[in-house]
Amino acid sequence: MIRRVAPADVAAVTGLVYELAEYERARHECTVTESQLTAALFGANPAVFGHVAEEDGAVVGTALWFRNFSTWDGVHGIHLEDLYVQPRFRGRGYGKALLATLARECTDSGYTRLTWSVLKWNTPSIDFYESLGADAQDEWTGYRLSGDALAALAATV
Repeated sequence: MIRRVAPADVAAVTGLVYELAEYERARHECTVTESQLTAALFGANPAVFGHVAEEDGAVVGTALWFRNFSTWDGVHGIHLEDLYVQPRFRGRGYGKALLATLARECTDSGYTRLTWSVLKWNTPSIDFYESLGADAQDEWTGYRLSGDALAALAATV
């Protein structure tokens, strides 16, 4: 079953985020807390939205996303930040169902894009996404400012 994330799911979803960070070989970078995720999902001005995959009452997968905006199309889209299904539940259609739910969210809301990123070495996920008809956006290179570099640039204003 796929459904919107509920406050009672936050502990499980936080755990899944840490599992994803471990899978992506970046556990040391993951510092999110349950209270941060609760505020982002359910605070006065939610900045993040989510869905969960549930089997026998247990949360086994999640899709966390936020709205973006295309200046070219003039409408919002969805950026999928995290898609994760626990390994023992993969192959049961949860990943596809979570993505299909986000695609429906896009079409129902008049959004024109569903975007996400995947690590170049993650060939199982790349193969899965391409099997759904997703196109790699490999003509773009992502950049990130964080930590000291972010603080140094901010200090120039």
